[in-house]
Parts: sequence; C-alpha cells; structure tokens
Amino acid sequence: MIKDSHRKIEKFWDRSADSYDREEQKHAPTYQLIIEITNGYLQPTDIVLDFGCGTGLITNEIAKSVKAIHGIDISSKMIRLAKAKADALHLENITYTHTTINDESLRSASFDVVLASHIIHLVEDATIHRIKELLKPGGMLISVTPCMANKPFFSGILSVFSKIGIVPKITSFNHQELEHLLTNEGLEIIESEKLTGTSNQYFIVGKK
Repeated sequence: MIKDSHRKIEKFWDRSADSYDREEQKHAPTYQLIIEITNGYLQPTDIVLDFGCGTGLITNEIAKSVKAIHGIDISSKMIRLAKAKADALHLENITYTHTTINDESLRSASFDVVLASHIIHLVEDATIHRIKELLKPGGMLISVTPCMANKPFFSGILSVFSKIGIVPKITSFNHQELEHLLTNEGLEIIESEKLTGTSNQYFIVGKK
C-alpha cells in the first residue's frame, strides 16, 4: 500500500505515464545498451526484483533471461501499462505490483538481483539498505543512475523545480558519492562505468 506521504510523487508519475514510452524512445540506444549489459549478469535461475519498473521497458526485455521477475512501481498507471505490454507479449514469468520497496510482503533475502534503473537519485539513502536486505547472499544490485552533479547548471534548475513541487526531489550525486552510497551499506562494487553515449549516466553493480 502507498503511504499518504507518497501520493504527490505517485500523481507526478501517473501524469507522466501516458507519454513515458514516447519520451524514453528518444533514448532507445541507451536502453538497449542497459539491457545488453544487464543480461550479461543474469542467470536462468534468477529471481529478480525490478524496483521502479515504470512501464516495463527493461523488465519485459529481460524476462526471457531469468526464472521470474517482479516489477514494482509507485505509479498505478505505470503498472497498468507495464501489465498490458507483458500480457500482449505473453510473458508469464512477470508479475507487476503497485507498491513501494518497503512493502512488507517483499521478504528479506528473496531476490538474486534487484534492478534499480533511473531510480536511486529519486529515493532516500536508506533505500539502499532495504535493497541489500532483499538480496540473497551473493545477490546483486544492478543500477543505472544519472549523476546530476556532473551537470551543475541542469541540476540547479531541477533543484528549483523540486522545491516548488514541479518535479520530485532529486539527489545530485557525483560518481564517487554514488559508489560510496553502495559501499557504505557493505555492497562490493564489481562494475562501475559511464554508459557509452551518455554524459552522466553510470552503470554500477554492487554485490552483497
């Protein structure tokens, strides 16, 4: 269940849902690269949680590489769109749920992989602790995060927009701060690189 404090964020992403795929299609090469690199870490026996799955752009693409994948998102509209696409593709190993990562039905040490694409800069630091809690021993957090501190002018504009409620709160990490956020929770960084063709997006894998 979504808490009252999250309603404003949910409404923002609900408003964005209908145009989300169209906007993200502008970045199709980046998404294909993310999917390709992510697939290299996945095993056919993996149980995966896609945290902040949106409309299933990545979730549906990697489903065939794993045993089961569970997509969650704070936006009910995003989840409805993701479900519709999965149904159209007859993907039977995906479940989509409108919830947050703090949902108590998500059991500790139950996932081989947690995906967090374009979400870590939008959540509280404590979320990394929750992700680690959900991972099995040896499990991996696979993340893609824009490091907004690398683009200070744009980051400043977003900060103003966030303060007046136009966009959700955004944390302006630099690359080193993002890595520290993971290692501070005891995750071992096994890959960390800027994605080809982007100015500030980093693909980072942390192992429990």
